[in-house]
Amino acid sequence: MPLSPSAHVDTYCRDNLPPEHSWPEFRFELPSLQYSERLNCATALLDDMVAIVGPGKPCLLTASETWTYGELLSRANQIARVLAEDHGLVPGQRVLLRGPNNPWLVACWFAVVKAGGVVVTTMPMLRAPEVAKIVDITKPSLVLCDHRFSAELVDIAGTAHVLTFGSTSPTDLQMVSASKSEEFTNVDTAADDVVLLAPTSGTTGIPKATMHFHRDVLANADTFSRHVLKPTPDDIFTGTPPLAFTFGLGGLVIFPLRVGAATLLIEKASPAELAAMVRRHNVSVLFTAPTAYRAIMTAGAEADLATLRRCVSAGEHLPEVVWQQFHDRTGLKLIDGIGATEMLHVFIAASDDDIRPGATGKAVPGFEARVQDAAGNPVPAGTAGFLAVKGPTGCRYLADDRQNLYVRDGWNITGDTFVRDADGYFWYQARSDDMIVSSGYNIAAPEVEFAIDQHPAVVESAVIGIPNEARGMIVHAAIVLAPGIIGDDALKVEIQNFVKSIAAPYKYPRSITFEQALPRTDSGKIQRFRLHERVRALS
Repeated sequence: MPLSPSAHVDTYCRDNLPPEHSWPEFRFELPSLQYSERLNCATALLDDMVAIVGPGKPCLLTASETWTYGELLSRANQIARVLAEDHGLVPGQRVLLRGPNNPWLVACWFAVVKAGGVVVTTMPMLRAPEVAKIVDITKPSLVLCDHRFSAELVDIAGTAHVLTFGSTSPTDLQMVSASKSEEFTNVDTAADDVVLLAPTSGTTGIPKATMHFHRDVLANADTFSRHVLKPTPDDIFTGTPPLAFTFGLGGLVIFPLRVGAATLLIEKASPAELAAMVRRHNVSVLFTAPTAYRAIMTAGAEADLATLRRCVSAGEHLPEVVWQQFHDRTGLKLIDGIGATEMLHVFIAASDDDIRPGATGKAVPGFEARVQDAAGNPVPAGTAGFLAVKGPTGCRYLADDRQNLYVRDGWNITGDTFVRDADGYFWYQARSDDMIVSSGYNIAAPEVEFAIDQHPAVVESAVIGIPNEARGMIVHAAIVLAPGIIGDDALKVEIQNFVKSIAAPYKYPRSITFEQALPRTDSGKIQRFRLHERVRALS
């Protein structure tokens, strides 16, 4: 299918799309996926919804304030004017966003999209070296950053101009935008213009930027949300995933706004605090990881979830025992799901009476999934193999040869091992690579190894994920120390703090052993299964 004429003046994204022959096969059979050739997803999600629900309908909630749909539209328009008029943003240029989940971050997201820009999402927990890699790949022209998280950007923004928001400075984006007109004409982008570059670490520690079109942003709302989640305009959403994660962006912004619902944005909360906020704000739809549901029960806070009608669990495998325990205590049926940054959101799930506890679910309407062997041949029901998916969204990496590893023969190969039963339900077995999934966070083992190896006492390290009841998995590091260095508990804490100082805190090794040498093959490759054996022997 040839691409539509682009509205992008800066052609960087179009120029760096992977060759079309390496794209997955896309499917648009559902009536809900028939989009116009010209589409700006901000228009569909915000401008059009204001016309439907009215400007006074509550949209973005926090513990202390409420923004209506009309207020979000006005502020997004004002910021878009600042970007285009004061900073010369032209369609196609990249704008990096950095901040916690709050209304101003959402307004910035919509402003960039309205102006025809391409959003680059980053988590505020990332440290300077991690953000620098993303900047190098995506080459943003502007950075919009919550003022509390701008220190990391001082030396790494490159030629990009940094605009902070949330402070009382007269140059703050909020202050400057307040003087702008509340009207803005959205750029007439194509449905297949790139609108989002979502970074994902992968297993090598070198980030990849996944490229998503305007139509892709709507497609997950018009598949998983519409057909499995089934939200209504009366719903109030909330959850813990950062908006920098496509899981969070979909579940806390795209899905509620697609139907005219409201969303409660939480910057930070413990599981018990999350449950209390659900009760206080009459939340009806919750997005979080299995570890959070488990922690809520451990804290005895499940009674605070009485207003919920929908609970979505993703980011890591949902054990059957957790599903059953949660159902027994609350009467709620957790909606399990698997998604990927490459696919934008959930593509296998089930809800209500279609749920089979322990199974991830079935292919979401609009998607097709199968289990295949290493040669790409489908395997019989009951046989473990690699999960392969196709649908209205799919993998396109920005100028990255790893495209051919993720997409094979038209299928997206997610890196997960599953079993498909005779009824079409998919049962998770394990990750197929070295990705560690801990409390819903994807952690690439090589990234952690790189950070550990910079400590002066360390000669080398190898990182694996080991089972943990509270977090699903935790990061374990096997470390070889320099001669003469004593490996004691104090050094373990020192290394942990060192990793936290140069990498996102959730990546630090919660378990450490000191080794005389790392187990290797004759060719020098680390035998990670041997490390697993050593850990099991110690437990």
